[in-house]
Amino acid sequence: MMDPAISEFFADRKSAWLKKNLKASMSDVEIRALELECDAQFNLTDWLPNAASRAGQIAIATHPCTFSHPSSRKNKNGYVTAIIANSEKANDGFLRSGNVEVAADALGNAAALDVYKFLTLVLDDGETLIDHLERDSEQAVNLLAVASKATYPDYPTLKQAFLAMTAKSSESITSSKIKQVYFPLMPTPMQANSSSANGKGTDTEYHQLSLLTASGLVFELRQRLDGIRFGDAVKEARDKRKTNQLHQGYKEIYNLTTIGYGGTKPRNISVLNNQNGGKAHLLMCLPPSIKHRDVHFPRSDFFSQSLRYSQCRTQFQALHQLYRGDDNNMHIRAQRDDYYQSVIDHVIEKMWQVRSVAQEQYRADDSQLSSAQQTWLCEQAKALRETTDDWLDVICHSISSYLFHGYEKTLGNKAIKFGDAEHKQMQKIVLSNKEALR
Repeated sequence: MMDPAISEFFADRKSAWLKKNLKASMSDVEIRALELECDAQFNLTDWLPNAASRAGQIAIATHPCTFSHPSSRKNKNGYVTAIIANSEKANDGFLRSGNVEVAADALGNAAALDVYKFLTLVLDDGETLIDHLERDSEQAVNLLAVASKATYPDYPTLKQAFLAMTAKSSESITSSKIKQVYFPLMPTPMQANSSSANGKGTDTEYHQLSLLTASGLVFELRQRLDGIRFGDAVKEARDKRKTNQLHQGYKEIYNLTTIGYGGTKPRNISVLNNQNGGKAHLLMCLPPSIKHRDVHFPRSDFFSQSLRYSQCRTQFQALHQLYRGDDNNMHIRAQRDDYYQSVIDHVIEKMWQVRSVAQEQYRADDSQLSSAQQTWLCEQAKALRETTDDWLDVICHSISSYLFHGYEKTLGNKAIKFGDAEHKQMQKIVLSNKEALR
């Protein structure tokens, strides 16, 4: 009894052939004649020898050369060697041949693709027809026994013709159209010692490698990405999201690029390429974009590493305008104190920003901060900060100095020289912020 997969294969072939050749204007007699012709063309006795004669036009490969160049399959020395990688699976963490189960690809004459489909049919036992032929199963022998022609008089000859699709060449042939690279080889210890003894440098040897595309991995990646992006569950989740309904969530894949192989003739590249319409997806492989940290925990001094005088330029320039005026009344002094407070507020804001990254960025073994600033800024000193005051006096003095020198640094030669009275006023305003600085 013929395997259902084989029966379905011929039924589909007959249906496609009739659909192509039948015309609406044909009479019943003409239609019947075409049906008889179709039955004869796809009769096992005739079709198998014909298919066997075309099997050599297709080569099964896991790494087809045609992805580098459509015309790379043949050169003056013959056909480029079809590579079939039988790599074992290993828990090594690499995305490579063997670690992902993918179908073998095939390349060659597109007119012989039906032979490839026939030989790769998965039968009831889960094995392909090629597997059966390679181990001479009873099912394979019985199938090919019906095709006794002069060209292929016996089973071994017919089998050999079919297996030409997977035949391995006795020598490796590559093509200049395939991307190639010279890979340096490390000299053996004996070669290195010999070169040193002769007083000569070690000559580096190279392997010339032809880089081939693992098409099975390429299109398995596309199928998985398309499943993540366009699967039925994903579509349902997106629809529920639009209508504010509860859903299980879904994933989005960003920054994909689609690449085409073969242009308008993907069949000229490979079988898998043709099945996928010549389209494959590329994931973005740019180096990671490192997020710039706006806040850095100071290593040695908060006032020189976390603050900039330029950040308070507006306040210092406004103070300068007040200092230059002749008026000295309560309104002018209140305005002056507001500008002092604005600078202090900026220091307090920076203090909280630094404290927010202290736990992540502070390294005690690498820090040169003074003990007062460590108590002021570090998370682990929070309890000490809330129960003691000696460190706070040091910080208040530093803020007063920041105010005093900030004005001079910003205005330069135009700055008015302060007396002790003005310095004491700055300190007074800073001390009024003690609780905010704790």
